[in-house]
Amino acid sequence: MDFIHILKERGFVHQFTDEEGLRALLKTPGQRAYVGYDLTGPSLHVGHLLPTMALRWFQKCGHQPVVLLGGGTTKIGDPSGKDTQRQMLTEEVIAANEASIATAFDRLLGGKEIRVNNADWLDQLNYIAMLREVAPHFSVNRMLTMDSVRLRLEREQPLSFLEFNYMILQAYDFVELHKRHNVRLQMGGSDQWGNIIQGVELNRRLGLKADVFGATMNLITTASGAKMGKTAAGAVWLNADMLKPYDYWQFWRNTEDADVGRFLKLFTELELPQIDALLAGNINEAKIALATEATALMHGAEEAAKAAQTAREIFAGSGVSENLPVLHVNKAELDAGIALYALVVQAGFAASNGEARRLIKGNGVKLNDAATTEEMRVSSADMTAEGYIKLSAGKKRHMLIKLAD
Repeated sequence: MDFIHILKERGFVHQFTDEEGLRALLKTPGQRAYVGYDLTGPSLHVGHLLPTMALRWFQKCGHQPVVLLGGGTTKIGDPSGKDTQRQMLTEEVIAANEASIATAFDRLLGGKEIRVNNADWLDQLNYIAMLREVAPHFSVNRMLTMDSVRLRLEREQPLSFLEFNYMILQAYDFVELHKRHNVRLQMGGSDQWGNIIQGVELNRRLGLKADVFGATMNLITTASGAKMGKTAAGAVWLNADMLKPYDYWQFWRNTEDADVGRFLKLFTELELPQIDALLAGNINEAKIALATEATALMHGAEEAAKAAQTAREIFAGSGVSENLPVLHVNKAELDAGIALYALVVQAGFAASNGEARRLIKGNGVKLNDAATTEEMRVSSADMTAEGYIKLSAGKKRHMLIKLAD
């Protein structure tokens, strides 16, 4: 399969550093491309999905994906798209995050990728020696024009010298990956274009013999302009222990009509004629196909089918399914009564008490399918004969409240 052709026809591509040169390189199977992931959280989220899907297609086209884990660069923090410096994480937290996010790569890349950590070389750098080798190839004038720096300065928001070093270290990563693993292509979001260019140029200026290339993916926003993967309750996580497969399925099922075709191309592996046929039919059936295919890629076909069945049971039957997500609460706590807004937050339907209150005031929350008020407390008296309380936010988010064992 032609990797570049696939990226273009499915809508991934923003730009290449040298498309024709890359096209010539990829005629030889077994080439290596990498995407970098900083270890700032215990799970990847949907925002990481696009470049990871690109790696998956790269693999399907007969090449070798490389996952670069930013054990070193996480200690600095990428300033791209940030108004303030990221929270400094301890070595222990970074190591725990590294172990936790492996689930996503095991699923999406089958665990067959080359997985490396840039702490292996960044932690060993001799600062003076590194400055002498690398720093002469970076112009501060040019670095100041990079979006990650320029936008922060234009808004008169502080940029630490620590963060200013990030693009140098990311460029150096490409050099090390080229030397150690013969990686010839770096991919990332379009916000990483400046950093990727620096890596391509640093390889050339340090005299490495083979050409290297960069490719960026379009940053995804919804048709309404919202950032992809953000909901009222926060990020859409890829790890099942942070977002249940049913909720992941529901995220895709709730896609805006105008985005369904685009997301089917980007986040599933359905053939384009299949996608065209879905779009020519009922839009809700196309959304269900999107949700089921995307969930199957991340959580497996069984979980995807279970989520789809749960949705059918809720909306076509009694309004309850045994496969709905469950929130377990302590009996003593429920006997005493829990503020409804607090329960909404615990269920993950809102990110804060204030947001939960607004949702309730807007008639967006139901308890056992009945209307609620902000002042309500939820208690054991609300438990049904079947041993649960059904909590709903809108028409598509539901959770069963049950007693902890």
